[in-house]
Amino acid sequence: MIPLHGRTLDAFAPMRAAFAESLASGEETGAALTVIHDGAVAVELCGGWRDADRRVPWTPDTLVGVYSVGKPVAALCVLLLVARGRLGLDDPVALHWPAFGEAGKAAITVRQLLNHTAGLVEFPAAPAGRPLTAADLADWDLLTSALAAAPPAWEPGTVAGEFALTYGHPLGELVRRVDGRTIGTFLREEIAVPWDLDLAFGLSPDQIARCADLIPAWSSDPIGEPGSWRHRALATPPGVTSADVINGPLWRETEIPAVNLHSTATALARLYTHLLAGDLLPSPLLTTASYQGHDLVLDRDVTWTLGMQLEPDGSWGMGGIGGSCAFADPSRDYAFAYTTHHLSDSPRVDHLVDILNTIV
Repeated sequence: MIPLHGRTLDAFAPMRAAFAESLASGEETGAALTVIHDGAVAVELCGGWRDADRRVPWTPDTLVGVYSVGKPVAALCVLLLVARGRLGLDDPVALHWPAFGEAGKAAITVRQLLNHTAGLVEFPAAPAGRPLTAADLADWDLLTSALAAAPPAWEPGTVAGEFALTYGHPLGELVRRVDGRTIGTFLREEIAVPWDLDLAFGLSPDQIARCADLIPAWSSDPIGEPGSWRHRALATPPGVTSADVINGPLWRETEIPAVNLHSTATALARLYTHLLAGDLLPSPLLTTASYQGHDLVLDRDVTWTLGMQLEPDGSWGMGGIGGSCAFADPSRDYAFAYTTHHLSDSPRVDHLVDILNTIV
């Protein structure tokens, strides 16, 4: 019997049926789904298992790594400092981090970091040209120093390319230099604890004990073809899609804010509900279009806000490689979050959202 727990308002019963079918078919093996509509919880489900051996059921407090779903959370930390007057969107990054101004980056602004147009699409080699290893993911100073010394891959501000792995390090270094705390500590003390949200960069032992194992199940290599912008953005340091790395202590304990937020679906849905209501930021800093055009890494046209993607229907949020997703739809007044450990390219979220949009 496949575990399935939670609550669903009567009108949203089709979403429960679809979620259950995904588990029964094997398309999904462990996940959680939360929808908050008009300020009230309409769907809060979890099902399947959190381990590869299918022995430990997924529970409401199961944490899971959600990859790029964490990028808006990293941006939110910086934007809170902007809202408090601690730094400006058009400040040169080098004003707060002098070493960053090397190699033609003196004019790069905080805004250009946030909207993926600064050209820092990949981590360069370590000092003396040593190739980066998975172990280097735990070396914050090494990776931030490497980015500070690197030239931009294009003229900053002219085109976007998602900073797939690099997004969180320059943002986190800005937080550290302006505020004094790491981005993980800032997130915990300024957002997670005050708003009672179960999410974190860099987990405690108690949080690690609640983690789901990530299970790679892609039909093709998610890193892309060697030489492509996608490969450049995702391949270095290596291991970010390897089960040995992403289920180990290095990944879970380290702050890698572009890709290793760990959260529950309910925490993400509640976060987006607060963003919809304007509780966390006094203005739509996080949700207004900042760049529209082609994205080299995604290889498609995209609208970036200062931290997330804005869709043509007006919804805004972020998906993660493998299937997790969180977003808000202002026109329909809901926040949606789906977290999974079954890393694949199946259209699970699209199907659920299609059903949701027929209900509300």
